[in-house]
Amino acid sequence: MKNIILFIVLFIYGIAYSQQIVTGKITDDNDINLGSVTVINLSTDKKVYSNSSGEFSIEASKNDELRFVRPGYERISKRVFADGVDSQLFITMVKIPEEIEEVEVKKLSGDLAKDSRSVAKVDKGEIVQQAVGLPQPVGKMREKPAEVKQVLLPILLGQLNVQGAFDLISGKARRQKRQYRYDDLQDNILWVRKRVDDDYFTNAGIPAERISEFIEFSFVIKPQARTYVKARNLSGVLLRLEETMPAFLERLKKD
Repeated sequence: MKNIILFIVLFIYGIAYSQQIVTGKITDDNDINLGSVTVINLSTDKKVYSNSSGEFSIEASKNDELRFVRPGYERISKRVFADGVDSQLFITMVKIPEEIEEVEVKKLSGDLAKDSRSVAKVDKGEIVQQAVGLPQPVGKMREKPAEVKQVLLPILLGQLNVQGAFDLISGKARRQKRQYRYDDLQDNILWVRKRVDDDYFTNAGIPAERISEFIEFSFVIKPQARTYVKARNLSGVLLRLEETMPAFLERLKKD
């Protein structure tokens, strides 16, 4: 009995102290501090944002993978190798080259619903695609994560799915699903950012560095917004965003 209690105590102790606080600083390739960078621990789904000085702090264990994401920059993944408290990371993010389009300055009327449509960027590629009837992309080519039923059924039939069983036991399948969900979320946010000028958000009182955070907040509060993104219905997306603006602005006041 004493051995069992000792084992439980040691097990709990190991879990409690396996986590460490990983801190770091994020800059771009010109050594400028980057704020509002999303830092996510892919092993635990823990997520934080870098501050205006590019600094962040997140819980992680050795060999956890951290991902750094900011719209307009290449995504970076970094594995935690150090043990101990306050492991320091220095991350440099590279900006994705973008084609600069002609900008037309428009005077806003003060009507949020009307102005949101007037500031929407025109996606010429989508217009051409609709005009000539080009087929829509079939989606991303991804490795399908193993499912419990896909592993158990072959075993019941006398056929051992070794790779599927390993993926489930090791947690690879769970990490794949989590990563795919996160990647899809970031793609949805980027789809909106590419089509709506920042002025639309800032004129409504949302700081430029928190626009992506607001869009993610809206997707959580109004999941229908992501359905409109998938349907490439920008007007529907903007209506859902407008509905969540008051709640997000109230949240900013509390921050």
